[in-house]
Amino acid sequence: MSSSNSGRLRGVGVAICLCIVAFVACQYEVPITSGPTRRVQERLLGDWTSADGKEQMKVRRLDESVYIVYYDGDLFRAYHSDVAETPFVSVQDLNANSRKYAYVIWKLSDDGKSLRLRNVSNKVIPTDSKDSATVVALLEKNAHNPELLGEEIEFQKEK
Repeated sequence: MSSSNSGRLRGVGVAICLCIVAFVACQYEVPITSGPTRRVQERLLGDWTSADGKEQMKVRRLDESVYIVYYDGDLFRAYHSDVAETPFVSVQDLNANSRKYAYVIWKLSDDGKSLRLRNVSNKVIPTDSKDSATVVALLEKNAHNPELLGEEIEFQKEK
């Protein structure tokens, strides 16, 4: 495996945390991929606090490939949905009856202490996309579109 690929793989576990970010609204009917594209990343598990100290997130393992995220009183189910060599995460809101999804990318620092999350823009990936194959095709088509992702939020791992 090349060093650039191993660096990218390090960030994959971070995706689960991304879903929980307050700026990410769960608005999609389907996940990015119908199932996880990788196993739970141990480095993502734990307690995280936003850089401004206002948001708390707890990331736990549900099984080999699925995370449960507790974010400011809400529960989410998340799993890796890597597409076009990008570490996406499908995040499902477990509190709402609609059980809709958010799409997020993540990047974990090399030392595992900082996690950066960005949500996918519904201006580029329409919320009325009705199946995962369509979502994957749109993400692949827009992989280099600067409008694909929204603002970034950073979390620090608690000790």
